[in-house]
Amino acid sequence: MFARCKLSALAALLLLCCCGCLAPNAVDAAELADKLRDDSELSQFYSLLEQNQVANSTLALRSCTIFVPTNEAFQRHKGTTHVLYHITTAAFSQKQLKTSVSSDMEGNPPLYITHGRNGDIYVNNARIIPSLSVELTNKEGKRQVMHIIDEVLEPLTAKSSSTDLNNMDAMQFMRNADQLNIGANGLRTYRAQVTMNKKESLYESPGLHTFLVPVDEGFKMSSRSTLVDGKVIDGHVIPNTVIFTAASQHDEPKTSAAFEDQLKVTVSFIKEKDGKMYVKSRTMSGDAKHPEGVVLALIVKANIPVKNGVVHLIHRPLVIIDTTVTEFLQSLKFLTDNGENGALRKFYEVIMDAGGEVLDGIAKMSEVTILAPSNEAWNVSSIDNIVRDRKRIVDIIKMHIIRDRLNVGKIRQKNANMIAQVPTENNRTFLYFNVQGEGADAVVTVEGGGVNATVLQADVAQTNGYVHIIDRVLGVPHNTVLGKLQTDPMMSDTYRMGEFSHFNDQLNNTQRRYTFFVPRDKGWQQTELDYPSAHKKLFMRDFHYHSKNLLERHLVIADQVYTMKDLAQMSLTTDQVVLPTLRDSLKVKVEEEAGRYVIYWNYKKINVYRPDVECTNGIIHVIDYPLMEEKDIVVSGGSYLPESSICIMLANLIMITVAKFLN
Repeated sequence: MFARCKLSALAALLLLCCCGCLAPNAVDAAELADKLRDDSELSQFYSLLEQNQVANSTLALRSCTIFVPTNEAFQRHKGTTHVLYHITTAAFSQKQLKTSVSSDMEGNPPLYITHGRNGDIYVNNARIIPSLSVELTNKEGKRQVMHIIDEVLEPLTAKSSSTDLNNMDAMQFMRNADQLNIGANGLRTYRAQVTMNKKESLYESPGLHTFLVPVDEGFKMSSRSTLVDGKVIDGHVIPNTVIFTAASQHDEPKTSAAFEDQLKVTVSFIKEKDGKMYVKSRTMSGDAKHPEGVVLALIVKANIPVKNGVVHLIHRPLVIIDTTVTEFLQSLKFLTDNGENGALRKFYEVIMDAGGEVLDGIAKMSEVTILAPSNEAWNVSSIDNIVRDRKRIVDIIKMHIIRDRLNVGKIRQKNANMIAQVPTENNRTFLYFNVQGEGADAVVTVEGGGVNATVLQADVAQTNGYVHIIDRVLGVPHNTVLGKLQTDPMMSDTYRMGEFSHFNDQLNNTQRRYTFFVPRDKGWQQTELDYPSAHKKLFMRDFHYHSKNLLERHLVIADQVYTMKDLAQMSLTTDQVVLPTLRDSLKVKVEEEAGRYVIYWNYKKINVYRPDVECTNGIIHVIDYPLMEEKDIVVSGGSYLPESSICIMLANLIMITVAKFLN
């Protein structure tokens, strides 16, 4: 009886102790939960946290870090939310977060930490909102940290809950892809090539790596899979670096595993304005099987975390150059599973709407380079009406086609001593390239039909040429004559002279139609050799009267603009074409020689360097030499005195006169 009572007392004591241990933790958990509950922007995660017993136990009994997505993040999220993947069983402040931490999800899959250059910190693909982090110590003395993030964390999961696939490396991921939640993306073809080339160890390698895996859709071309060798596979792995798309640096080359003496391949991520992500390989140094050039691939499913890094699924293999320019344009018009438009969809549509003959012509070219405007480039109101004019749009499309293999290296060679001038498929239309900077910092610009465009993505290599993606549609002007003068580096001297003489003031007038013969900078430099004294005065403010007079000779104002073709036609029926200018008239004769135009003026023969640069209120013809003679800045009877000298002389004369009067 005594023993039974003693046992009952002991049980009661144990129960009391248990209650004493649990009650404070329950309160502590409630305190942390209160912080979540009281913040209306975090209510969705709070409701999931309340229902998860393991999470509540962790909050009650252990130190932890919890990454809490905002309600706005949940609005963008599709699918199940795994609460334990947002919790790690150690407390980490922002400064203490290093390269990776283990989550509390089954199998403890890692969460990867990226420290951005601007101070941002990312957990996988989610950014920590720096000002909202909270740190506290509960009544048990356990340190706990809460970070607010802008995206729900998504672990790699199996389609069936009964399938035991936890914390796999990249090779295990490829082997079990059919059982995983990665959409309808098959990986069998690429996986088979990895196995055949004995490259499994590359994908099993421990550490922190980025893996780019082409989906089966990218191997529809029957022979493409045979081109995947060990070096190509190496080019799909960025070793010792984990890159999630949100944390990636735009177009920053990273060294791939294919980087050796004979073959050098870099990989970079490209962020489009519409949110799509691409990855590109650049073979900087190649061989017979792996030619130099850029290969562009759309990321069809991004940011799949695995045990040894992150996987991105891409729509085609990198490094391999096996499509023609035509096939490339067709491949980038497709829609992804998410309904996103391909990078060159609009350009392809315009070509096909114009009849498709242009595409047939491209297909027949053994060597071709395309300047392809991005989708964003077509979102300009001035283009809408032009697209409906079939003849005009065909001419504009042809302005983007060059019958030659023209990569940046070749452009740079042409650009060594002058702006590179290249003929297009649009008869008598040239493009003018300029390269500034070196290596990854190089900026390539191209001018055609009055439009300056920047190359967004250069050297996308094909079997019969190159594609350069540009940010504007060439041949559809958006600048006035003044705007063109301001922005074109070839016309800077004419712009400068027109500014200090106030000649430029009229050139923004959209109610007028101008035909402006603009001497290029090299032409003004030549006058310095021919007429050094005259050249010096033209660029002095004190001689602005003569500068303005000279420029007015170059500016035709009429009810219409005069193209070079118009002037050549008019010259066939007369010795001189008389054009109205602000000062009297301009008398010229224009002829065509070897596909180029020349102007005859006052017994001088002047080459037209860039004809028909269109503007919204006129047209510019860039010429090799100004329409001038040395006598243009000499006043009859002697040399011209600057205004400042005249003012000084007048002031002295007035002072002498006043002095005599006072005396």
